[in-house]
Amino acid sequence: MKANASFSILVLVVLTCAPRCIMSQQQRRVNMTLVRNASSIGACKFSQIVIPIKLISIIIKKNVKIAWTEVRRRIILTGDLGRARATGSCNLRLKRTIMHVIIQGGGWCNDVKSCLGRASTRRGSTLHMSKVEVFSGILSNNASFNPDFYNWNRVKLRYCDGASFAGDAVFDNGTSLLYFRGQRIWKAIIHDLLPKGLGQARKALLSGCSAGGLATFVHCDDFTSYLPANASVKCLSDAGFFLDARDIAMNHSMRYFYKSLVSLQGVEKNLNKNCTSSGYPELCFFPQYVLPYIKMPYFILNTAYDVYQFHHILVPPAADPHGHWYRCKLNPKDCNAVQIATLQGFRRYMLETLRPFYMNSTSGGMFINSCFAHCQSESQDTWFALDSPRVHNKTIAQAVGDWYFSRRISKEIDCAYPCDSSCHNQLS
Repeated sequence: MKANASFSILVLVVLTCAPRCIMSQQQRRVNMTLVRNASSIGACKFSQIVIPIKLISIIIKKNVKIAWTEVRRRIILTGDLGRARATGSCNLRLKRTIMHVIIQGGGWCNDVKSCLGRASTRRGSTLHMSKVEVFSGILSNNASFNPDFYNWNRVKLRYCDGASFAGDAVFDNGTSLLYFRGQRIWKAIIHDLLPKGLGQARKALLSGCSAGGLATFVHCDDFTSYLPANASVKCLSDAGFFLDARDIAMNHSMRYFYKSLVSLQGVEKNLNKNCTSSGYPELCFFPQYVLPYIKMPYFILNTAYDVYQFHHILVPPAADPHGHWYRCKLNPKDCNAVQIATLQGFRRYMLETLRPFYMNSTSGGMFINSCFAHCQSESQDTWFALDSPRVHNKTIAQAVGDWYFSRRISKEIDCAYPCDSSCHNQLS
């Protein structure tokens, strides 16, 4: 254990005070590094091998034999906990730190088969992850492309636990052995960042895309608890407002999916306690049920026709066995009148769900556009560009900046499809 104490969670870090820190490029490529001492809080464990090699999440018992050689040679194993990438600006002093932590997305797994399957992909092992990440959009360090957040310290957490960094359980049926350590991984990364500036932050933003966006709902208030009491801490979800909606076959497909996920990965104990006391704790993995209990200022960035939700919540494959929605899924112009009406009903349900937040939250913000897309904050073309999506002539970057810096109320809701010609649709 001691000999391997330096191995831990993989993160991406770029030293920030070299002259080339100020860049004119639209994108920046960032390498990964390690989060150290993750084993001290139980984030790293690999079957019977007691060494902190695993920023685990999913670990397969049959791989125990290769653990030693894999770890020593590459520090990469199936089921690694995940990496983070970080970069910062040149002219920020530690006591005046401004920090942006963004959580990568990548879906979930809710049963043994799907979780084992993830272990051999980039969503479950650092062995298959890219070693370099592009920082653009809200992560850009160029003021021309990211006017409000370009000079922030930025950390991107690599995602591989399959439960939005909320799992904490062990599954062993005698054949397969799985460790779910998302919650411990989250804590290990945060503890690693505290002495590097997060603990002295005067401004901080926690954001995430997709499953990472959902993770911000889970961890927003917890994230705030690590920072100084006088810090301005806010949270943003990009394409993470997954709805508890019926599919076209009138089944609660996503509800059943989340229920099995919460049970398998031991998520319930890490969900908002005020929400879980309602009697249906598994529902608190849905943002719409936990949002009323979040104390910190929150911004919801979502498309009303989110492509992932369109394809997996509203029209999952099991609900359309004959492919009647096939062409509509590829191009909304090919949807018939009934399908368009169904999509408009999904949009109305999202807006109805968000109405209490829209009406009552004095510190919240939102940008709900009518595009067929999924995740818009990390792509330069959708974040801040000449042809970026707009609602009321405001880009996403402008709306988020207005909200974070309290320049004005920032709650933008688009008209219904097909009125918005500024969309960058992502249906293919």
